[in-house]
Amino acid sequence: MVIYEDYRSPRRGASRLAANLLASLCGAKNHWPEYLCEAGGLALFMISACSFGTLLGHPDSHVARLIPDATLRRVCMGIAMGSTAIALIYSKLGKRSGAHLNPATTVTFLRLGKVDTIDAGFYIAAQFVGGIAGVAIASFIFSTSIAHPAVNYVVTLPGPSYGNLWAFVAEVAITFLLMSVILRVSNTPKLNRYTGLFAGLLVMIYISIEAPISGMSMNPARTLGSAFFAHDRTAIWIYFTAPPLGMLLAAEFYVRARGAARVLCAKLHHDNHERCIFRCAYPGSARD
Repeated sequence: MVIYEDYRSPRRGASRLAANLLASLCGAKNHWPEYLCEAGGLALFMISACSFGTLLGHPDSHVARLIPDATLRRVCMGIAMGSTAIALIYSKLGKRSGAHLNPATTVTFLRLGKVDTIDAGFYIAAQFVGGIAGVAIASFIFSTSIAHPAVNYVVTLPGPSYGNLWAFVAEVAITFLLMSVILRVSNTPKLNRYTGLFAGLLVMIYISIEAPISGMSMNPARTLGSAFFAHDRTAIWIYFTAPPLGMLLAAEFYVRARGAARVLCAKLHHDNHERCIFRCAYPGSARD
């Protein structure tokens, strides 16, 4: 009946659309703390990535000299970045924004109907700004060390032994698994509080094992932040297409298996006292 009235009454349909848009804009005006949390969260992640990348990769680093084996250094990098991801998800920033920190994650929850379009747009913009800002701050801290070829602003590139095709396949696979786990755990109220631990553990494993194939990005904003300063956009299309594809496929499988109603919220960690700006279906939760 609503569709029929909108079709036969263009003015009414346009008025309703304008009212919805105005309401969304008014809501977005009040959601700027969440946008800042997303930008700040990814900035901190990139500062951490650049810091550990320099400490473990630069030939003049005492840490790199203490760990001469490249595989062991990569495992250390995985532990460092997995721990960083966990810390951010459980931080006040992550609890407030939901800790997407990734445009592919936000696009997926938009597809699942848990995020307003206007919020998704600001989240994605904030994530890209945060990624670039984080590398800029790290560049100021580490000066020329971060630009050394052994570090190169921790850019994500296809492994020379694998090439673009395998890098693309690998990025789709790891993001598919990551989002599958996030949806399973975050939408189970008894397990939701552990979502960050599962996600961080996967980051640790991916960097330790998968990084030689694709550089282990999973995140367009993370890749652009490094590429912007390294002036190296080699195969950047992979990191803008594969992560969203992998996560959207995971969402599609989840919805077909369990139903759209089983997607409760877009927050990775919902067991906290911070407000929720999403279309939240958690018991006792009110959308702000």
